[in-house]
Amino acid sequence: MTISYPFIKPKYYKSLLLDLMSFIKSPKYKPSIEKSTTHKIYDTIGLFFIKVVFSITVATLLQFIYNPENLTSTSMAERFSPLVLLTVGGIILPVFEEVTFRLSLKFNPIYFALTSGTFTYYILTKAVFKSRLSLIDETFWTRVITAFVVVFIVYAVSRTKKVKIILQNYWQRHFRSIYYFSCISFAWLHIFNFELNLKNLLFLPILTLPQLFSATIAGYTRVTFGFQYPLLLHITTNILFISLTFLPLD
Repeated sequence: MTISYPFIKPKYYKSLLLDLMSFIKSPKYKPSIEKSTTHKIYDTIGLFFIKVVFSITVATLLQFIYNPENLTSTSMAERFSPLVLLTVGGIILPVFEEVTFRLSLKFNPIYFALTSGTFTYYILTKAVFKSRLSLIDETFWTRVITAFVVVFIVYAVSRTKKVKIILQNYWQRHFRSIYYFSCISFAWLHIFNFELNLKNLLFLPILTLPQLFSATIAGYTRVTFGFQYPLLLHITTNILFISLTFLPLD
């Protein structure tokens, strides 16, 4: 099939947005069988451009409305050299978050187990120990070992024939709710990047709006194209924005 989606045409982005909005409105638990790998790559790049424009627009508006300090970004910038920051923030954390929030959008016992383990680590880190995902402190091994135990238990249970069938049927029947939960939890858990005070909690929907939009795109590309597409999209986005912080803007 001939590629007819040049990135300079506004109609192309309109088509991408319409497809995305259609999926958000009525999420479907099935991969796209109509697009070639080349088309999927093109569409992922197009969605990346849309995501960047949206994120920059929201970030610019927030500068004039309310712009609290991102404690996670500040902490990582203080602890890591530029190269390590790019590696951790641009590659390792995107892989971790995609496994946590997107991998299990397509049910598979090992996917579900990995997601359960990384989600456990996420909650223990952010909500229980008030730590950082990338911080090796006195709670680190407790978080890691607990996460691995959850992975093994969930995999052992979910791979049994009866439980596997039950979970597969649940995913088929309730995929809409699973998709929405994935998007909202990914976005709203980013509130832990900021100081937890009343004002930040009230501004939560606005502060996490870029993450919510990113999650809708990532979930869409994961289900319709495959896991590698939102992963590369996430890595590229993080590397881009982290790299921008190195520019001498003063």
